[in-house]
Amino acid sequence: MKFLTGGYSWVWLLLFCVATALYAGTLNPVLVEQQQHYGVLSLVPAFATLIICFATRNVIFALFMGVVLGGLVTGQHNIVQHFLIPSIGTTRFAEILLVYLWALGGLLGIWNRNGGAFHFAQHVSQNYVRSRRSAMFFAWLMGMIFHQGGTISTVLTGTTVRPVADREKVAHEELAYVVDSTASPVATIIPFNVWPVYVAGLIAIPSMSHFIADNDAAVALFFKAIPFNFYGWLAVTFTLLFALDKLPLIGKKMRAARTRALETGELDGPNAEPMLSKELVTLHVPEGYQPSMLDFFVPILVLLGVCIVPYFLYDTLMIFEAFGLAVVSAMVLSIIRGMKVSDAFDGLIEGIKGVTVGAIILALAVTLAKVSENLGASAFVIEYTSEFLTTVPFILPGLLMIICMVVSFSVGSSWGTYAVVFPIALPLVYAISPDAMFMVLAFGAIMGGAVFGDQCSPISDTTILSSLACGSDLMDHVYTQLPLALTAAGISIALYTAAALFLTG
Repeated sequence: MKFLTGGYSWVWLLLFCVATALYAGTLNPVLVEQQQHYGVLSLVPAFATLIICFATRNVIFALFMGVVLGGLVTGQHNIVQHFLIPSIGTTRFAEILLVYLWALGGLLGIWNRNGGAFHFAQHVSQNYVRSRRSAMFFAWLMGMIFHQGGTISTVLTGTTVRPVADREKVAHEELAYVVDSTASPVATIIPFNVWPVYVAGLIAIPSMSHFIADNDAAVALFFKAIPFNFYGWLAVTFTLLFALDKLPLIGKKMRAARTRALETGELDGPNAEPMLSKELVTLHVPEGYQPSMLDFFVPILVLLGVCIVPYFLYDTLMIFEAFGLAVVSAMVLSIIRGMKVSDAFDGLIEGIKGVTVGAIILALAVTLAKVSENLGASAFVIEYTSEFLTTVPFILPGLLMIICMVVSFSVGSSWGTYAVVFPIALPLVYAISPDAMFMVLAFGAIMGGAVFGDQCSPISDTTILSSLACGSDLMDHVYTQLPLALTAAGISIALYTAAALFLTG
């Protein structure tokens, strides 16, 4: 009976989507300015992906079913030949794998083996944290330094700061907010990481080639939009003010948590079920190897140097080269300092293994973008919304942010939201107004809106890991940070609307 009603009700929804897609496969597509679409059914894979992801909390399964449904709608049942291979068998996706799987994963694995990042954070926390304020500021600073977003920021920041934060009576809800709010938001405004590469892979596609020429143009658009990623900037600023105890409005629940910790010393609420984090960080430093600050700073300086210097001198981004050289420098330094070559390579391989699931999600997300392109989803959206939005174009950036907030909160993933929204939204933005500044505003709104859900959703990996690393109750963390995040989001939407009104008015 449960299969018919309760825990498996999403199965019936999935079957309905499949039946709808099969029916759509019998229809002829509609031509709109030489691009075909299947009417409202063009959106079935994208929306089904979001619904299945929310119902099952399984991103991989949801993305895969989105691709399958795309094959059914178009009648291209061999999804391997028609969608998977054309999407992941490309130079663009190979570049994503090179940075995300080999370079980023490898660097994290080497740090796990030589203890560099953990040693740096521990040294600073033990020697410079002397009060509640300095403990929270140090957590904010670590989030800024470990600016890759996601697990690297939440895990390293939370686990290294928590002992001294506990000592200084920082409530676990407070610490989890600082850790979570300096993960993904920071990654979108300090872009020397894999985020520009991933987003470029989603938008440097044929259907957008008339306004995004190639991968370099896509990455350049990401950088141009950084000053207009209002939510990212506000989230980071709010967190800094919160850490310094200078934010006047922090919400009733957060203020209660702070008062409880100060007056009673209780770091968790009376009904909290804290998530344990001792299993989260397990260093594998070889016997006899002494971690050093150099193990952390050398690869970071190589990474930032190779990224930043050519960009300012020659207006050229060398993200792939920067990550590759950072990994090489970390390995060479570890070996020079006494680590066995085999141990260094073991760390590299273990790090790559650790992000394999992320690479699978990337592959399916890129493929789903290809599916939406083939279905003409953007052509359908443009046809049925452009007439209305042409009369009030100034609402579009703020509207896109709201849509991304809802979607990302529902699925708990900013990257999954980007995969669904970007291929549909950007062509619509260009159709409404080809003004380059309008495109930058809309791009920033999408980036910030998706990050909101990544930060706040209880099914987001960063939300879960922030609670885990800080020893906080998951839902206590969600409830206490939501008012702060919603305030930043509300201000951002107002800014987008005002800026767009100025541009289009």
